[in-house]
Amino acid sequence: MNQVTRTMMRGASKLAVAAYRASGGRIGGKAAGGVPVLLLTVAGRRTGQPHTTAVGYFEHEGGYLVVGSAGGLPQDPQWFRNLRAAAGAEVQVGRRVLPVSVRELVGAERDTAWTDVVLVRCPPFGKYEQKTTRKMPLALLTPAA
Repeated sequence: MNQVTRTMMRGASKLAVAAYRASGGRIGGKAAGGVPVLLLTVAGRRTGQPHTTAVGYFEHEGGYLVVGSAGGLPQDPQWFRNLRAAAGAEVQVGRRVLPVSVRELVGAERDTAWTDVVLVRCPPFGKYEQKTTRKMPLALLTPAA
């Protein structure tokens, strides 16, 4: 991806976050296929500065399951790399802002959750994994007590 494309994507992401925040999720609260969207704020793994991005999610085991698909690009998205390095994060779902714990799903647990997402809730995610050799990472964001 070239620098111009990266710059345009960052600008679009900032606009999406601003529209979501201003509207309490009425604007930008659904992705293609009706997948609900939350705002994820997590510290950068190098800088420690908070970064916010709009991410599709699925309700799962009392939390929010997020997929690091990056549309099938060869590398995991930056937000997921930051999430892996974080002990916690913050999500905004509609107008509610919640601190969450972060747990990456691995092994059989990841595979079971992936099958649920791909086969039951959102089959288009399967196309993303077919575009790349990497396994799409999943994380469960659980509201803090």
